[in-house]
Amino acid sequence: MTRWLTEAVPRGRVAAFRTLVYLFVAADLVVFTPWVRARASVPGDLYQPLLVGRVLPLPTPTPALVSVIFWVLLVLALLAATGRAHRLLGWSVFALYLEWMIIAMSYGKVDHDRFGLLVALAALPTAGRARHGDPTRTEAGGWALRVTQIAVICTYFLAAFAKFRFGGLDWATGSVLAKAIIRRGTDLADLIAGVPYLLLVAQFGILAFELLSPVVFVLPARWRLAMVGFFYSFHLVTMAMITISFAPHLVAMASFLPLERIRPVGWLRQAGAGRLRRGDPPGRPAGATTPGRPGQLDDQPLATGGDDLRPAPLPQP
Repeated sequence: MTRWLTEAVPRGRVAAFRTLVYLFVAADLVVFTPWVRARASVPGDLYQPLLVGRVLPLPTPTPALVSVIFWVLLVLALLAATGRAHRLLGWSVFALYLEWMIIAMSYGKVDHDRFGLLVALAALPTAGRARHGDPTRTEAGGWALRVTQIAVICTYFLAAFAKFRFGGLDWATGSVLAKAIIRRGTDLADLIAGVPYLLLVAQFGILAFELLSPVVFVLPARWRLAMVGFFYSFHLVTMAMITISFAPHLVAMASFLPLERIRPVGWLRQAGAGRLRRGDPPGRPAGATTPGRPGQLDDQPLATGGDDLRPAPLPQP
């Protein structure tokens, strides 16, 4: 079990996942959850903190507190995306984002698509240093990705458990999807809803998919990626039908992907600049041979001494 939990992965994968997660945190503040800032203006009596908010305990949100958390978290998340000071910035981002989520979810509605992302934020500070494109393997980084993967799959499996706990088999045989389509369905959902019994089949399929999601851990690598691709396609269809994105969950699920194959634009630009500094013409690989001089490298002089580069004198008649 220990070997499986700490299975080494390329450091480049950890670096890419770290950048993705912290950039999403910054985007989440301004795109997905900017409404949290409005919560501070409601009466404090309506704030009913989650269990973690009561245990710590955390203060009742005020406009000043929420604004400070917003701006500090935004700046620190962007800095953490660079990979520098990964422990200090990582722990700071985790603590502030946890408080941001407690404020968001302490007014009557709790979203379960944040669980995997929160686990990723808690694990990444322990992953060690990592650079984009680095192929060397790290067990610490492997552990950070593995616990994030476990959190992602627990989100599915425990969702099925909750359905049985609160709805039983009536969840599968009832009108859950029909109500969702009535509330927030798209034109595509209206077309599908007209097919007899299709929504009931879909509800049984969702339960089966969630209960079988842990199978992803025992599949070979190729089939594992195929199953993760199915997970993403499921959420794509969900978004197209009832406009539920699960964006934080999808970011956390990237822990399954070989992200080390993706190189940031800055790295490519830096590599190109380095090649030009060595004297290589654009579009040609470093160390290419010079036409007409087999075995002669472009970045090597044509002669061994500086004086030898002078033109030879013409022969006297």
